[in-house]
Amino acid sequence: MARIVVVGVDGSPESAAAAEWAGDEAAAHGAEVRLLDVWQPPASNVQFSPAPEALRQWEEAQVLDAARKLTARHPGLKVTAEQITGSPAPALLDAAAAADVTVLGSRALGTVSGFLYGSVGLHVVAHSDRPVVLVRAPGDEPSSAGAPVVLALDLGRPSDALTQFAFEEASARVPALRVVHVWDVHRLYGYAGPMLDREIAEQLRSEQAEQLAQVLTPWRARFGDVQVSHEVVAGPVTGTLAEVAQEASLLVVGRRRRHIAVGAHIGPVTHAVVHHAACPVAVVAHD
Repeated sequence: MARIVVVGVDGSPESAAAAEWAGDEAAAHGAEVRLLDVWQPPASNVQFSPAPEALRQWEEAQVLDAARKLTARHPGLKVTAEQITGSPAPALLDAAAAADVTVLGSRALGTVSGFLYGSVGLHVVAHSDRPVVLVRAPGDEPSSAGAPVVLALDLGRPSDALTQFAFEEASARVPALRVVHVWDVHRLYGYAGPMLDREIAEQLRSEQAEQLAQVLTPWRARFGDVQVSHEVVAGPVTGTLAEVAQEASLLVVGRRRRHIAVGAHIGPVTHAVVHHAACPVAVVAHD
């Protein structure tokens, strides 16, 4: 079965960057790319808005142009471009259900506005059972050429789906993987954490590092081509992962599946990371 990478395109610089990233992703994995523009006719007073048909045609031209750029960048890559009419969030979520990976544009650091990473992108990330990657526009992120894939792994709830995705990305791209478990002393021991005896603290950290190595042992054997490093980093989870992302080509984080009828809940750490990490962020759902 052919792998499929779906990309949401709306004509913004962020979605153009997402399309370029998706093209590289598809080329690395031997997949095909489906570029999708979801046209939603304006519901407000259109007499004060651009002509709806002209705006629709402009968006259609953007998705076709993105397809031309991808085929020029990757000759031989199978690319389809489509514009459909509907509500963006459910339409993209439906497309994500049939894809191996969905790629969306993400606005500047720290903001929650924007077509694809506002309510629309958050809805897709929160409800998709397949991995979703959020990509910054050029200029919003540092150069990541040759940087490793970084996997943020919670030793309390290690996930095979999350770990496998990270190893597959590293194998196809770099191939180098840095696995980080963040040891938040305050979260575990309260404000008395910093008062832990230094020897006890080092022992606890050493035990966690050994546990992390054990979790990774079967994956190292399975992906022998991937150069793997692992470490336990002490500090606040969100700030530490944002700092680690400065030297990553892709940050892979998890999202626990929650069967909630309304709302978009992805967990406080993952929510903060997708806002503040400078590199592309892959969010992988797991039980």
